[in-house]
Amino acid sequence: MAHQRSSQPRLSPGSYEDDIRAVLAPRLAYFEAVARHEHVTRAAQELGVPQSTLSRAMVRLEADLGVALFARKGRTVSLTPAGRTFLTSAERALAEVEKAADSVRADADPTAGRVSFGFLHTMGSETVPALIRAFRADHPRVRFQLVQNYGEAMIERLRAGGLDLCLTSPVPDAPDLVTRRLDEQRLRLVVPDDHRLATRRRIRLAEAADETFVTLEPGYGLRRITDDLCTEAGFTPRVAFEGEEAETLRGLVAAGLGVALLPPPAVARPGVVELTVTAPRAVREIGVAWLDGHPDTPPVAAFKRFLLSRRGNLLPD
Repeated sequence: MAHQRSSQPRLSPGSYEDDIRAVLAPRLAYFEAVARHEHVTRAAQELGVPQSTLSRAMVRLEADLGVALFARKGRTVSLTPAGRTFLTSAERALAEVEKAADSVRADADPTAGRVSFGFLHTMGSETVPALIRAFRADHPRVRFQLVQNYGEAMIERLRAGGLDLCLTSPVPDAPDLVTRRLDEQRLRLVVPDDHRLATRRRIRLAEAADETFVTLEPGYGLRRITDDLCTEAGFTPRVAFEGEEAETLRGLVAAGLGVALLPPPAVARPGVVELTVTAPRAVREIGVAWLDGHPDTPPVAAFKRFLLSRRGNLLPD
């Protein structure tokens, strides 16, 4: 028994936006070439498709739109008023597609492509600039889109496709991510320079159990580490102020508003004393994360290799 041929898709009122993309998008380049040449055979030769295929595509396009786009005389065609209107938008759409293609090709260029790289605020003043400077010694034309944020926000952006790689802490453990531990950074108890503990060089964290703390907001990796270390030391910190920047917290400490567990500053800040914590071991792990199974462009792959080569030597002395 002979099978009936399936009908071509039409623009249905119930799902117009979905249908119009599926039906029209593949035919825009065909339409633009026929309109430009005003000749089906010459357009077919340029496109490298059979003339009959191109003719049928234009007939189907007009049928799907319900509008005559061409006035025909043999294989020569001219645009109707509706065809001229449609051509203006088709050319604009094709130009945007070409622009997008050029952009992604440029981003993937091995020597001059782009890397979208996220990192913690506390690594922005010294660590990341030093890393990029060292990487660009061998890859001088690679471009970077740099994003500073706290850990959870960066992981969300990584999953959404807005980042290629990110440096974060704590190092996340999730089935959709690949992570590598790169280094660890000692945390210090920062106190005002007129504080009762300011004459000390070392301290057990339990000795600060009665102090008022200033911390990063919940959701920040350093806040979670602070809470965990205080729990390990046998107390829950009494938090008076929460912020978004480590250096803002240092300023609050200098103003006498509390103490804080912080990584070392890029530049020493007056008004505070930074004490080595002897117990528990106060460090934060720094790692790199990327999405599992996502292919890397050549510049991303090169920067990833570079970061992994800095394992144990990521942070400035």
